[in-house]
Amino acid sequence: MKTFKKIVLVVLVGVLLGIGMLGCNTFRGAGKDIQRGGETIENTAEDAQRR
Repeated sequence: MKTFKKIVLVVLVGVLLGIGMLGCNTFRGAGKDIQRGGETIENTAEDAQRR
């Protein structure tokens, strides 16, 4: 019975780590998208001021 519990624990930890790593990449990608959007808005505002 102890072996079964260890296997379940290892699988559970592996799944949680995998989900955590996917989440990090998602947030990192979203952060880059938001940053690019902010840069675009900033550039548009600067162009409008020059005119």
